[in-house]
Amino acid sequence: MALHLSYYSYAPSLPAAAVAAALYTLVFAATAVQWIRYRAWVWIVMVLASGMEAAGYIARCLSTQKLDNQTLYVLQFSLIILAPVLMAGACYVVFGRIVYHVVPTEARTTSLLWISPRWLTPIFVVCDIVALFLQLVGAVIITSIDIGDPDAVKKANRGKHIAEIGVAVQLICFGLFSIIAVRFNFTSKRFMGVFHERFNGVHDDKYFTIGSSRRKFKSHWQAILRVTNFTSVCILIRSVYRMVDFALGRKGYMETHEWCLYVLDALVIFPVPLLFVWWHPGAYLPYMGFRLPKAGR
Repeated sequence: MALHLSYYSYAPSLPAAAVAAALYTLVFAATAVQWIRYRAWVWIVMVLASGMEAAGYIARCLSTQKLDNQTLYVLQFSLIILAPVLMAGACYVVFGRIVYHVVPTEARTTSLLWISPRWLTPIFVVCDIVALFLQLVGAVIITSIDIGDPDAVKKANRGKHIAEIGVAVQLICFGLFSIIAVRFNFTSKRFMGVFHERFNGVHDDKYFTIGSSRRKFKSHWQAILRVTNFTSVCILIRSVYRMVDFALGRKGYMETHEWCLYVLDALVIFPVPLLFVWWHPGAYLPYMGFRLPKAGR
């Protein structure tokens, strides 16, 4: 098919899309299995996000064979754009659970995290929803433009500006969150002495149990905090890329060179679900249900 009939500004690679689809499908399957294994129900956010990445690149595989199919183009573009926003939400959730798990009730103050710990997750999740909605609207407008539409430039600019606002909201909120999470690496050290006193059944400093629970959890919760910090950096890098991408527009360098998508998006984001499979929050944090226990909230 002639390239001028394509929704792409280049000849998209099927092998590259297939590799990305295969890798994300595998990590999605592992995330889903771990989600059930640890009964970490609130982690459904990461299951959905990794599933969206997998579905996005599968749709891209099909789209590379039907360059003029608008539905496939919109589907792959939207899923790949939105999945990391949900991953950011997963980071908000797991960090909130880390704080609940590690910090005693009386120490959960605004000075500790700059934001009231009680509202930490809700505030950032709301910001994430706003960013998700704006990016979704912008992506749909951009990708729904018909080839040859006389108002294509006007519609593309409108969609671009909406998407840019969405990415900006994500960058600001997630940037603040990343600073808070990194800072917590240092402020949390003051609670190390009382951590084991709050839980029982510690064996060789590797596991702990809660009350009469028979289930053991790994006590080295700092591993999850470090993974959250690292994945936050990955999401920030990808968000900067998308901000520049939207700013340059459909005729910009990033929209006319496919390698940018795979290097600055697919490759950068892939460690996020992968690392959480290896260091699953459910193996370290006992409170991964949808609701936290009332005691100590």
